[in-house]
Amino acid sequence: MFESWPLLSLVIWTPIVGGMLVLATGGDKNATEARVLALVFSIITFALSIPLYTEFNSASGSMQFIEHHEWMSLGSLRFYYHLGVDGIAMPLILLTTFMTVIIVIAGWEVIKFKAAQYMAAFLIMSGLMVGVFSALDGALFYVFWEAMLIPMFLVIGVWGGPRRVYATIKFFLYTFLGSVFMLVAFIYMANKTGSFEILELHSLPLTKTEQMFIFIAFLLAFSVKVPMWPVHTWLPDAHVEAPTGGSVVLAAIMLKLGAYGFLRFSLPITPDASQELAWLMITLSLIAVVYIGFVALVQQDMKKLIAYSSISHMGFVTLGFFIVWSIYSPVTHDVKMIVTGINGAVVQMISHGFISAAMFLVVGVMYDRIHSRQIADYGGVANTMPTFAAFAVLFAMANAGLPGTSGFVGEFLVILAAFKANPWFAFLAASTLIIGAAYTLWMVKRVFFGQVANEKVQGLTDINAREFFFLSVLAVMVLFFGLYPAPLLEVMDESVTNLVRHILQSKIPQ
Repeated sequence: MFESWPLLSLVIWTPIVGGMLVLATGGDKNATEARVLALVFSIITFALSIPLYTEFNSASGSMQFIEHHEWMSLGSLRFYYHLGVDGIAMPLILLTTFMTVIIVIAGWEVIKFKAAQYMAAFLIMSGLMVGVFSALDGALFYVFWEAMLIPMFLVIGVWGGPRRVYATIKFFLYTFLGSVFMLVAFIYMANKTGSFEILELHSLPLTKTEQMFIFIAFLLAFSVKVPMWPVHTWLPDAHVEAPTGGSVVLAAIMLKLGAYGFLRFSLPITPDASQELAWLMITLSLIAVVYIGFVALVQQDMKKLIAYSSISHMGFVTLGFFIVWSIYSPVTHDVKMIVTGINGAVVQMISHGFISAAMFLVVGVMYDRIHSRQIADYGGVANTMPTFAAFAVLFAMANAGLPGTSGFVGEFLVILAAFKANPWFAFLAASTLIIGAAYTLWMVKRVFFGQVANEKVQGLTDINAREFFFLSVLAVMVLFFGLYPAPLLEVMDESVTNLVRHILQSKIPQ
């Protein structure tokens, strides 16, 4: 039924057009109309993205829902409006459209200043991020990649905290400067092939030296976005100053764009350089998992704690990607455990999207009432907000990797693969289960339990129907994928297997 539909274009452009219409409502005087319109367009976009899953052929590892039109040409270079998804990109698109609905609902009553512009920014950002996940032309990818910085820049800069200007400039400079090197790499390869077609770049023969320079260019762009240690310092500042919706979209989706870039570009385009520098990527990943976990342990600001925990959890993702060559045996050619590691990393990306979003929304609910993110200003919240505390503890357990929650599945699969690569990798990665439990439970104890010491906490009322709705929806997703991850693993398995076979082949010209 949907085969002849330009589904990906609809999922990209519906929220962007919706955002423009929301802007046209006129701002604060028609705030209710703007909110309703934003919710309608976010729900329509999510509904349009569902057939990407229901109609997806999980037995195929190739691109599906392809749209291919000539865009423009400059001299010998050709540019295409080329879209398509595989089992890796498709779940991330669904995560993006789903979280946009949650963000609109979460900001419904909270955002009173320029509500129309706030809602429009997230709708437009949603379409641009879907464009990043579905672009199969390097130039198109770059346009979407850079364009999404603009609404995020405005969200932090207009609705952020006291140091929002500093945070926005730092965020923009880090992410934009890293991306310039990616553009240079694209232009270099396009001059060799005559186009920016990503699938053509996957099969482009490159010398070891060429691959090393291209890999480093991609690393500078994608490591900032993940973010990996030591280029992670923009993230805590951006999270602390961003409004709740901004923190949600940063943690749930934007961090995944960098990890997605490694899978779509670094590994398949520069497999020999990836193998050569895998030791560096594994080292940086393990530093993020262990060291940043300890940094999270000493934070006094709840948002900063969750931001640092996000960096630690994303270390699992890059670890799962780059242990490929530590596992692979040229004698047996068995790729099952490699696929398990990358599958685990992608599951971790999706799971972290739900859990980190939920954690930031929990902080947002408390901040809306008390206007403080400091752990010391709370205590005994469970006594006055028992329903809310139940949700908060569930999400905290998931953040710590409790079995039965989605936070456990991805980490377990990556640790399993890491043990096959090197038991020390697995040991260091598994330490996050202890460190993560330490900083998460320490925060939960001080915020939600004990005596109610603060007068403001004594006057709190439990969550309303709107807050209960978005927290319960996220709780269902965290538990569902924790208890039954098969729907996620099945759609990505063949695509990951296809990717692994590709990256294990040298591209150095013979």
